[in-house]
Amino acid sequence: MLLRTLESRRITLVAATAELLETDLESHSALANLLGAEVPDNWPPDLYERQAMKFALQQLHEDPKLPGWSFWYMLSKTSDQPQLLGLCGFKGRPDDTGSVEIGYSVLEQYQAQGYATEAVTRLLAWAFSHQNVKEVSAETLPHLRQSIRVMEKNGFSLTGAGSEHGVIRYAVKKTDGR
Repeated sequence: MLLRTLESRRITLVAATAELLETDLESHSALANLLGAEVPDNWPPDLYERQAMKFALQQLHEDPKLPGWSFWYMLSKTSDQPQLLGLCGFKGRPDDTGSVEIGYSVLEQYQAQGYATEAVTRLLAWAFSHQNVKEVSAETLPHLRQSIRVMEKNGFSLTGAGSEHGVIRYAVKKTDGR
């Protein structure tokens, strides 16, 4: 199976396909074989449980050209056997205004090591390489300081209330330098 990947210094991002998500929902050992990586026992990370995976799978079935605008599996490059660190990605294609929402979650044992920041940096570059993308946004809860820090390190600014009660929204716009 040919997989779309993005590389950074310490991680490889692998775009989710329907086959990867179906396998993820069925068997961690089969997912490990497809990704060529070790899948930790506490997989999946917070916020990316079965319901989120099924939603992404439905999107991929409805739009087979969606890979890239859905989940990306985050794998380490720093050990002999790559480790599955977390998931990140977009909540669909950019809207008519050129805005797309990003999300990310890292397994507990890999948090606070810069992996989410590195993944978001790479996904921002990928998103802004598309002419129609003018803004990338993210939503979080105000008490999730690590998540906010990931956004701030990537140039996101607080824009106000999010789409749900108690949630706040951050965004970064495409600039001439991006």
